[in-house]
Amino acid sequence: MTSSEPGTTPPKASKVPKASKATPAATASGASRASKTLKAPEIPKGESRLALVRRARRINRELAEVYPYAHPELDFRNPFELLVATVLSAQTTDLRVNQTTPALFAAYPTPEDMAAAVPEEMEELIRPTGFFRAKTKSLLGLSAALRDDFGGEVPGRLEDLVKLPGVGRKTANVVLGNAFGVPGITVDTHFGRLVRRWKWTDEEDPVKVEAVIADIFPKSEWTMLSHRVIFHGRRICHARKPACGACPIAPLCPSYGEGETDPEKARKLLKYEMGGHPGQRLSPPPDFPGKPAPALGAV
Repeated sequence: MTSSEPGTTPPKASKVPKASKATPAATASGASRASKTLKAPEIPKGESRLALVRRARRINRELAEVYPYAHPELDFRNPFELLVATVLSAQTTDLRVNQTTPALFAAYPTPEDMAAAVPEEMEELIRPTGFFRAKTKSLLGLSAALRDDFGGEVPGRLEDLVKLPGVGRKTANVVLGNAFGVPGITVDTHFGRLVRRWKWTDEEDPVKVEAVIADIFPKSEWTMLSHRVIFHGRRICHARKPACGACPIAPLCPSYGEGETDPEKARKLLKYEMGGHPGQRLSPPPDFPGKPAPALGAV
């Protein structure tokens, strides 16, 4: 990763008002009303390195107040379960994975058990997550590698994890950050589009995005930054219809106005706990303010 030299301090005219602190209730009231008359802050075309870093870090601080309960949204009890769940999460929702893994882990609780699975039987268990044949092949391969090369344990190093079948940098960083406490940036679809929407980078390649963002934030922030940005992307800053009028960091967003700015209409776009709906985990952390997700097949 390369570092850039800090530039000059941004002009005072570009200062924006402090964003509102928000709980799910606050997001649906004062913060959204205040955003009705907001305009996107003017980001200088030649924004200095120092100005960009300050702006990005301020957004992160505000998101930390909005989502103090941000967490990985996959249910897991150990590194192996998190690794498997993350592989399954490709091209589907964490909710669907969480609804599928209880039966999967009941049948194959260890890498040794999973490596010995009958492929057709595993395919039926993970069918709800989509691409079940390719995912079965990856799970059988990584389980066999864990059994044969790592003594049945998930390794705690990036260079070892990415050698496992079906495991790339994103999956490895999820496992390292949430199962081993090793800081990592998870560049999923939500993370990538939000950092571009906020003008932190214009890179499209996930590896390049990771390098750029890692150069903006201290390593100690990487894992929680990932959770906060992904939470915001799933709940408020949606890809097609961002709820700009209900966004607590609207005063800091250079793309404000791309979505619905009317507070009442924007509130109806909020998802999960922000919209009063169940979250994605069947077993959420104790401090999660929303409702647990229903089990597969539950009414």
